[in-house]
Amino acid sequence: MGTAEKEQLDRTLNLHINTIHETFQVLDQAPPSSLEKVSWYHVVQMGELLSKKATIVGMLWTGEAPEAKAIEETMESYVNLLQGFLLLSHGSSVSAGPTLSSSIHESVRQVVDCSFKLLKESVSLYGSHNKDQKNSIPQFVGTVWEACSALKKCPATNITAIRRAMTQVAVSVKDVLREMKELKPVSSDVMDETSDRASTKPENEPQEEDDFSEDDLGNDLSEEEMEIAQLAVGVVSGTLATVKELIRAITDLIKLENPDDNGEFVDSLEKLLKLCQEVGAQIDELGACLYPPQELPAIKLALEKISSSIDEVQLEMESFKSSSEPLVQSFSDLRTSIKQMLRYLDCVDTKDLVDKLQNVALTN
Repeated sequence: MGTAEKEQLDRTLNLHINTIHETFQVLDQAPPSSLEKVSWYHVVQMGELLSKKATIVGMLWTGEAPEAKAIEETMESYVNLLQGFLLLSHGSSVSAGPTLSSSIHESVRQVVDCSFKLLKESVSLYGSHNKDQKNSIPQFVGTVWEACSALKKCPATNITAIRRAMTQVAVSVKDVLREMKELKPVSSDVMDETSDRASTKPENEPQEEDDFSEDDLGNDLSEEEMEIAQLAVGVVSGTLATVKELIRAITDLIKLENPDDNGEFVDSLEKLLKLCQEVGAQIDELGACLYPPQELPAIKLALEKISSSIDEVQLEMESFKSSSEPLVQSFSDLRTSIKQMLRYLDCVDTKDLVDKLQNVALTN
């Protein structure tokens, strides 16, 4: 196990890594639509072959230390298979939109990264007398298995990829809804206690802040603020129902997905996803504004943006000429909730203005 052999293994490994890096960069470029699309099933099959090949790399170190030639031959065989895997993956991204392409790219990157770590560890073991390092090989093999197995969960179509991304929005909206429902009005006992302490405390005594805890956050809404929060719960519930119906409608469109549509169908799906994500972002903003002191202008702006995005979603769905009745009804219900909340906020603004004018008049 000479130094020259170790240096040769390092050079060979670096050469292979550079080659794979160059091939991987091809995935950053959209394949021409004229290229024949590869089924994701074949990519998964190639991943299973890589798992078996990773096992062979690991078995080199189960007994006596292998010869440098055996390591080099096994490494070359593995890299050839990995390169074929990358080319198949590239072929599977024909007609893929940004969302599906991103999912494919991430899944493939995991396989490549784990493969590099395994090969580097195998080469670094050559000539090493560290028994603990030798015992680490099964862990690196295991990570390749996991990455290759995860390929089965990667979406194979644009609709599946976009549906999953929309589901993430639905999960986020559901979390906001749960937090909103935990908001509570300040109890009369707490108000009386706070008032008593304020009246008995000397004017020059500093306010105590140690009594505050994170558990109290959202537990001190006034009656008016609580009414706004409850109206917001209606809006967020309606948004969640709309996103769920949208996901169902998107799933029903799978029969319309056609690689020969010049990307128009996929572009429409991507636009729907972007609008859905914008709605999710505004729901987050709405939830954040409900904690006292409530920011009414920001709440209004979030509601108006949600309403605008929902209008665009409905128009986009109508272009498919397959908008379901439950989805249309969810649009209507959500708009009703938004209008109801905006009317209440307008009343609050009017009341605040009247109070301010009265105070000015009394002062004068």
